[in-house]
Amino acid sequence: MAHEHEPQGRLDELMREPYPRYARAQAAEGLVHVPELDAWLVARDADVREVLLRTEEFSSVNALRPDVMPSPAALAVLGGGFGGGPVVVVSDGERHQRLRAPLLRALSPARVAAAVPYARERAAALVDAFAKDGRAELMAAYAVRLPGEVIGRVVGLDPADVPLVVHGGYRAEELLFRPLPEDEQIAAAEDVVAMQHVLDRCARDRYTHPRADLATEIVASVAEPGHGQLSLAQRHEAVAHLQNLLIAGHLTTTALIGTTVLHLLSHRDQWELLCARPDLIPAAVEEAARYDTALQGFRRVTTCPVSLAGTELPAEAELFVAFGAANRDASRHPRPDAFDITREAPARHLAFGFGAHACVGAQLAREQLRITLEELTRRLPDLRLAEGRPVTMRPTMIHRSPEELHLTWAAS
Repeated sequence: MAHEHEPQGRLDELMREPYPRYARAQAAEGLVHVPELDAWLVARDADVREVLLRTEEFSSVNALRPDVMPSPAALAVLGGGFGGGPVVVVSDGERHQRLRAPLLRALSPARVAAAVPYARERAAALVDAFAKDGRAELMAAYAVRLPGEVIGRVVGLDPADVPLVVHGGYRAEELLFRPLPEDEQIAAAEDVVAMQHVLDRCARDRYTHPRADLATEIVASVAEPGHGQLSLAQRHEAVAHLQNLLIAGHLTTTALIGTTVLHLLSHRDQWELLCARPDLIPAAVEEAARYDTALQGFRRVTTCPVSLAGTELPAEAELFVAFGAANRDASRHPRPDAFDITREAPARHLAFGFGAHACVGAQLAREQLRITLEELTRRLPDLRLAEGRPVTMRPTMIHRSPEELHLTWAAS
């Protein structure tokens, strides 16, 4: 039976440490087909940008194609939930613009700025909870919690519902991208459906009682308020958008917090420099996002025969467009494998995408990471990676991060 697990094992290995494969792809002529991804790997900065700009030829409809098809029993459980319709990440053209519009309004610079005091308050409270202990597992104690609470606030969720929604987001990823025994698939599907029912309740409430929050913006884009109740189809559509937004809003930011702290502490000189010079925090945010990108990439599919990087691709060819690889491209970023928060005039990276599908929540993510670094450098300057607790990265391309991040410092 061991041979049945070999393809998944190779995929996990690639996901946990993709950079060597990226480097080989960048050195090759044309594009390289990667069997583990069942896709052509787009690894050079210029090629990634070209794909992201040529949206009519490189469609995003397969951007979130699952790696695993749930069992019939798990699919039956999912049938009791909501969602499943097209969302902004997997849409093109006019429909993409329509779905993106309420997100742009709800995550405008003014609304992000309005969320910063809450993010700062919650960050301080979360650090307060473990600062005197001398040790913490940062992912569970802080990195998972802050982004969930912040995006929950922006969306307009009841704070009591946030942990269930965050948990449901991780379970949705497990169900569609990790091989699980059938009983675990069923349990994951039940968690996803529980999350969807919370979001449905929120959507129906905002339809009858609009507020100045993102949930109201999304519901209003689905149905004009004041006409009785949302139809079942409208509820499914609203929940699909809310679920996609919430998962994108907390999984990737959690990952970014984890990888940033990991690499700062792994490069001790960089951490000590940041503690001495907090004015470098904005630069550290950008360098961390470039160096180990949380969202490593998205899939695309060709809509017609097309040439890219000298490789002729047929219609319906699958591509993996690797933002993480582009951010280590030496032609764009000198010394790409060096983690250096003092880079002079650093080139613009692709950690938050590019073009029509650029991340609408990028500024909110940056603000949370900035606040995190301000808190940790000021309050715990002697922070260190715990000895004897090696760091293992999650086997995922959607939110690359440590599975756990054990830290120590001198307790007060």
